[in-house]
Amino acid sequence: MLFGIRHFIETTLIAIGALLPIVDPLGNAPIYLALITGLTPGERDHMAKLVAVNSFVLLLASILIGAYVLDFFGVSIPAVQVGGGLIVCAIGWSLLNSPQAPAVSERPSAAQADPLTQRAFYPLTMPLTVGPGSISVAVTLGANPPRSLRPLLETTVAHIAGVLITAVAVYLCYRYAERILRRLGTNGTNALIRLSAFITFCIGVQIVWNGVHTLLAGVLARES
Repeated sequence: MLFGIRHFIETTLIAIGALLPIVDPLGNAPIYLALITGLTPGERDHMAKLVAVNSFVLLLASILIGAYVLDFFGVSIPAVQVGGGLIVCAIGWSLLNSPQAPAVSERPSAAQADPLTQRAFYPLTMPLTVGPGSISVAVTLGANPPRSLRPLLETTVAHIAGVLITAVAVYLCYRYAERILRRLGTNGTNALIRLSAFITFCIGVQIVWNGVHTLLAGVLARES
């Protein structure tokens, strides 16, 4: 019994420690806020909940069945890194080159009246919050499940707990992003958004390079 509790706690902490730093909801909060410009406070609260729920489902699915799905379609994790990294680069680049970081108090226009659920999934959940890096980590966490039933159940419940805590952190950081950034003022918020956009772009480049490097290493290994 004691071993089971210890295994559960260790697995939960490993999941949190692996996922939370790369999901980085606090670091993504300025970009998230820039991408939801025009929403009312109620809509922003609802959006934060949608993104948190989407992140929970996507991360948990990546842990439980991600490796099997990729194997079924013949898609490797490096390929996911290259494709997803390019999308992350595109988001960071577009924010870097926007004429001005949007103010948090703007109201929606007719052109911005797209469904919240659609925006919540793309690009706010994927790839901003749950990108190729976090998906790769999640797939890795669930790549080698235990063979026997009891350890498998304990590991699965622990992964659920770890992903749930990560999703709660996403909700809290996104829900109160405006309060956090309001303390910085307009100039401070604009500077932080630009800095976060640059870091996002660099992360995308790093993810692409990781995928390309792994693919090239595999090609060279087969030729030697």
